[in-house]
Amino acid sequence: MEKLGDHADTVTCGQISGHVSRMLAHVSDKWTLLVVRVLGRGPCRFNALRREVGEISQKVLASTLRDLEENGFVSRTVTPTTPPQVEYALTELGQDFLSPVRALAEWVIANSSRLDAARADYAKRRGREEPMLDARDAALTREPTRSLR
Repeated sequence: MEKLGDHADTVTCGQISGHVSRMLAHVSDKWTLLVVRVLGRGPCRFNALRREVGEISQKVLASTLRDLEENGFVSRTVTPTTPPQVEYALTELGQDFLSPVRALAEWVIANSSRLDAARADYAKRRGREEPMLDARDAALTREPTRSLR
């Protein structure tokens, strides 16, 4: 058995690191987290989901939902009506993922003033009056319209 730090362990750690990195790429973008958070309240149709997520384009939402479905987090149910109705819901895996998503959202909300202060301090040190904020910052730090649970 090789000791920690031996070449075999380094390769194994590198392989694990690569695997974790690839998996995080599938689950950690902003829109994925926001969509999962909204679907945690219950199944939702596309336009209702878009309204709840806020500031997401139709194209980005469709792409995010496809990725979530591909990775097993979301199910897509088509009701054969005219026009067809499509409803999205979290799968069992998606429900399991909801717990860390909620925890992260709660942490962001609880610490948003500290994050804002750190950004302002950094901007001051860099000679800017205000920290650079954009629409993405506003979407992530705004108060939710409903509870996290």
